[in-house]
Amino acid sequence: MGWFTNVLSAASFRTDKLCKTNLFETERMFCDVYGFEPGQTQSGHVHEGSDKVYYVVQGEGAFSVGEEERTLGVGHAVFVPAGSVHAVRNVGAGRLVVLVIMAPKP
Repeated sequence: MGWFTNVLSAASFRTDKLCKTNLFETERMFCDVYGFEPGQTQSGHVHEGSDKVYYVVQGEGAFSVGEEERTLGVGHAVFVPAGSVHAVRNVGAGRLVVLVIMAPKP
């Protein structure tokens, strides 16, 4: 694992589903970059014992946490407390790149 990385250069994409690329990982946390093509989603799911942060690096996505959904662009962050249902959907015309940090690591 290196100390430094370029998030946009590390992002990968697949035509069939979102692509997750690990950037950093320890026994206590992980940091990934998710690449979404237009229309791709991360279905609603829950992490019982881990908090999560999404940070939009490129594009525009619809982020839901619990009953609330917001469409957010570059520079916005979303906090997902442990035990909350959450999902992401690329609603833009271009690619969506999201930095994701979870702790403790599930």
